[in-house]
Amino acid sequence: MYTILLVDDETRMLELLDLYLSPKGYHCVKCESGLAAVQYLENHKADLVLLDIMMPEMDGWETCKRIREFSDVPIIMVTARDQTLDIVKGLNIGADDYITKPFDEAELLARIEAVLRRSVGKRSKIEFQGLVWDEDEHKTHYQNEPIFLTPKEFAILGLFLKHPNRVFSREQIIVSLWGYNANTEERTIDSHVKNIREKLRQVGFPIDQFLQTVWGVGYKWET
Repeated sequence: MYTILLVDDETRMLELLDLYLSPKGYHCVKCESGLAAVQYLENHKADLVLLDIMMPEMDGWETCKRIREFSDVPIIMVTARDQTLDIVKGLNIGADDYITKPFDEAELLARIEAVLRRSVGKRSKIEFQGLVWDEDEHKTHYQNEPIFLTPKEFAILGLFLKHPNRVFSREQIIVSLWGYNANTEERTIDSHVKNIREKLRQVGFPIDQFLQTVWGVGYKWET
């Protein structure tokens, strides 16, 4: 579950955002000031920040600058302003995207999902319920127990972890890992997935809860 930090001085807007996002599976943390948001992020992890610009004392621009001093958490600026200069200013100081009030719920969700996809795609180390996949060190372990994967098994597991809840066909996995001109057969993917499952079971990770077969299509990592 992704954690989204909602930052707005209007309680009603915080409640409205929570009402939009919680049913979609997001865990929402609400802050009514920029200072409270900065203090929260100094001590807790969030996957994305929805940051209002027009706030007293510390506005969204200043809050964004403060956050960027110590964190690269994705930030979407939320404001009633829609002038080009305001948008450019927000992006130049470190925001990842920008949406104006009043916003459409579907557009807000789409922008959140897009920013999270870009953010997750850049991650070289992913932790999931005690399972650690470290691309830089090319290592995987569960609760400090090493898991010895082949390079292709490691890459397939990383593909799933970087894109939770997305269904991948066998052909898509082949293209992602081997390229468009590969002669790899689809049953090769089944063998790799079988090995991944067995190796994670051996160290006690409940792999069958998360790595799901989508019959007639392929596989997905269910969160």
